[in-house]
Amino acid sequence: MTRPPLIIDCHGHYTVLPAAHDEWRTAQIAAFKAGQPAPPYPAISDDAIRATIEQNQLRLIRERGADLTIFSPRASAMAPHVGDQSVAVPWARACNNLIARVVGLYPETFVGVCMLPQSPEADLSSSIAELRRCVTELGFIGCNLNPDPGGGHFGHPPLTDPFWFPLYEVMCELDVPAMIHVSGSCNPAMHATGAYYIAADTIAFMQLLEGDLFARFPALRFIIPHGGGAVPYHWGRYRGLADMLKKPALDTHLMHNVFFDTCVYHQPGINLLAQVIETKNILFGSEMVGAVRGIDPTTGQYFDDTKRYVDALPISDAARAAIFEGNARRVFPRLDAKLKERGL
Repeated sequence: MTRPPLIIDCHGHYTVLPAAHDEWRTAQIAAFKAGQPAPPYPAISDDAIRATIEQNQLRLIRERGADLTIFSPRASAMAPHVGDQSVAVPWARACNNLIARVVGLYPETFVGVCMLPQSPEADLSSSIAELRRCVTELGFIGCNLNPDPGGGHFGHPPLTDPFWFPLYEVMCELDVPAMIHVSGSCNPAMHATGAYYIAADTIAFMQLLEGDLFARFPALRFIIPHGGGAVPYHWGRYRGLADMLKKPALDTHLMHNVFFDTCVYHQPGINLLAQVIETKNILFGSEMVGAVRGIDPTTGQYFDDTKRYVDALPISDAARAAIFEGNARRVFPRLDAKLKERGL
């Protein structure tokens, strides 16, 4: 690569939104509980969107030196367990349309990834329809897939179950990956970002290990966020479990299809990730502005300024370029096509 690598953040959420959007969500839920139709979605101006983006994500992207963010709706608010499919579908459409408007206003900085209306009692037909709409009409490059639409009770079948296959078939057809990402927790035993997210990441990896999903769908690609949950720290456990369960070695069984991001908020954690997991399976991500927003008192830097940690890794320039740019372009072929159209 003759130029410096692009800094592509694979994990960004629209976390500070126009007030009218959040107010409509409150009204939508209230109407559902009252057995009434939801009010019309409000008109939101471009200026209202600019005000939220420029003071938050865009400001921090510029301050921290990123170039492009793969951007999706606020994870904690996807909340497919709220209401039913009549609530989930219009909510997903409204959130995804808002992402599309951000991308339209800042096409050099953001590219869209969609949420899916995965109401717990529903099949995947509405999710498939929304994925097709977002990819083919809005130009999105992937989706967030919730392995536990019930919000913290894990009542859905594992990700290797045929229940999910219709969605996987369309993902392969459209050549888009999914980030495995739960939403808010309605289980009081599971703090959303400190317990539920990390547990779900780890559970998803183990589900994939136990199955043989990628023999059936060799082109399917998943990003497991938050550094892969507990997986890199317990890599020996999972290698041993694969052996005990008579599965192939992890590098052939899963790691052509599974990738981890760098949403790990201290240097030793990033160092461990890079030591244990092959470079080809690591994508730069920050989850900014997201789960941890404060300043680390031991460093004086923001916890979620993850670019600093990758910059400090004792790895080659080629490996760093792969983490920052090359791997994202490989995992998201539609992003690669968009960048090539821009001469990048």
